[in-house]
Amino acid sequence: MIGNDTRTIDGSGNVFVDLGFDPAEAEVMKLRAEVMIRTVQRLKEQGWTQAETARQLGITQRRVSRLIKGKVEDLSLDMLLTLAARAGLHPELRF
Repeated sequence: MIGNDTRTIDGSGNVFVDLGFDPAEAEVMKLRAEVMIRTVQRLKEQGWTQAETARQLGITQRRVSRLIKGKVEDLSLDMLLTLAARAGLHPELRF
């Protein structure tokens, strides 16, 4: 039986750090996830089919499917930034 423990713990602001990843690796994972989310949102706004998206982004339809499903491990940050730009976004990295 699951107890009624209602304690909460404040997060760090990076879910990947909270899950125990190395802080440096967690920052890259956070960036990849953010770029992927924004790119997929943009693609949905375009209303393209997966086949049309593949043509527009210059990747296979299979990769489009994996992008839409959030398979972040399949795409490097470089590739995600490239796809975001091809989708009409203007990603920037700031320090």
